[in-house]
Amino acid sequence: MSNELVERIRGRRMPGQRARREREAAARRQRAERAGHWERRFVTDDRTRFQEEAEALRHQGFADEDIRIDMLCGRLTHPTTYVLSVFVADPDPDQGGGSGRA
Repeated sequence: MSNELVERIRGRRMPGQRARREREAAARRQRAERAGHWERRFVTDDRTRFQEEAEALRHQGFADEDIRIDMLCGRLTHPTTYVLSVFVADPDPDQGGGSGRA
């Protein structure tokens, strides 16, 4: 392959990549602005059961941005483990979510 062709290929981006990157960056910024934490909901080594649980979370009203999927890759002695977590927003102290008494 000629150097000129390689340089042209490197300079190209796949269509839609910019929009996807910007959308993902905006979602990360929005999540970073919210106070909260990730709460582990489900752990398994059964891929089918994992997919069912992920779908159940979506049906419960969790947005895709609020569901985190971790896949801990196994080796010969350990199976691959799937972990589902959801983002839980901390109560807003201005809305009376605190436990203080008047």
